[in-house]
Amino acid sequence: MLDIHVIRAEPERIAEALRKKNVDADLEILLEKDRRHRELSKETDDLKHLRNTVTRQINDKKRQKLDATDDIQEMRRVSARIKENDQRIMELQEEIRDHLIRLPNTPHESVPVGQTEKDNVEVRRYGTFRDFSFTPKDHLALGESLGLFDFRRGAKISGSGFPLYIGQGARLERALLNFMLDVHTLEHGYTEIYPPFLVNSASATGTGQLPKMAEDMYYLDEDDLWLIPTAEVPVTNIHREEMIPLEDLPLKYTAYSGCFRREAGSYGKDTRGFQRLHQFNKVELVQFCHPDESYDTLEKLVGHAEVILQKLELPYRVVELCSADLSFAAAKCYDIELWSPAEEKWLEVSSCSNFEDFQARRSQIRFKDTDGKNRFVHTLNGSGVATPRLLIAILENYQNEDGSIRIPDVLKKYTGFDTIA
Repeated sequence: MLDIHVIRAEPERIAEALRKKNVDADLEILLEKDRRHRELSKETDDLKHLRNTVTRQINDKKRQKLDATDDIQEMRRVSARIKENDQRIMELQEEIRDHLIRLPNTPHESVPVGQTEKDNVEVRRYGTFRDFSFTPKDHLALGESLGLFDFRRGAKISGSGFPLYIGQGARLERALLNFMLDVHTLEHGYTEIYPPFLVNSASATGTGQLPKMAEDMYYLDEDDLWLIPTAEVPVTNIHREEMIPLEDLPLKYTAYSGCFRREAGSYGKDTRGFQRLHQFNKVELVQFCHPDESYDTLEKLVGHAEVILQKLELPYRVVELCSADLSFAAAKCYDIELWSPAEEKWLEVSSCSNFEDFQARRSQIRFKDTDGKNRFVHTLNGSGVATPRLLIAILENYQNEDGSIRIPDVLKKYTGFDTIA
């Protein structure tokens, strides 16, 4: 959530920053409500001070057996006005908050300005494309011929977009999750979390999924619970409404979770096989850090996600998102994309974002700085990596001409086999 004090002080700068995200926000309505809220609050404070003063005078008159009827009548009118003001102040507070939670985060000044994903900027590449001596098959043909997954039966069970993993496919999926968790906990110093897969509305609002993304999420109305789109939501909310000791920062968590996304409007776009799913697995990275360190932390976070792909010896590139392609809550974001040799295109496999204090302000996650002042932490999130497109890259890049799959060396101890045939 944006800081109303900053919007009040620099409305034109904030409006221009939001336009870089292709958001034309009417801040005048918000600022008018804020102005009215402050006026009413001052007026009400003055009336309460007057009531206290006159009440003492009334008590003095009563002790002196003097007539206080006019004063009493006046204070009844004042009290009625205070009650009316208090009600309107609460309404304005709710209206202001409702307006604020619908405004996206502003992009960091270093973010390239652009209108679409075509304006994203490639930062670096790793690895080289494999030179195939045969025409590579896509992951669907490979997986189905080897009996690794069954999309038809998955659709029968739950509907399109819900994969069914079988045999060595299920074991490879589990191996990837265990491998990533081990790397992040043992090599990068993250604390492993196994979070709930359902969260309440307060949690989803705190990280910015609500109200913006409500149509893209699965909701259990009777229980007011939402299936999580990513472990970022429950893990960030571990410290909602808490004061984190300064000496505990940074906090680094990694978590496996199932992820559930309705993704309204996505149908027909990259829906083949694992490219776009309603349920998938992912290992998430979440950090809480001091505001002065968050952009250095973002670069380290991206590096942690990259290590996974480097160990798997998969070609990838890092892309910095332009302003218009940033998520609702992100101030800056890098995507990591893997190469699909069969599709001959890049597939996003990880997204690493700095939310600055946007989520912390919504969730009231603070710390006491060295100057004794309470400040909001900065939160960062990175997928360390989503398995569906990682599976695509492994199957397609490690395929043999006979249709078998060689297991990457770092995964062999997790799968228990060297080849899928």
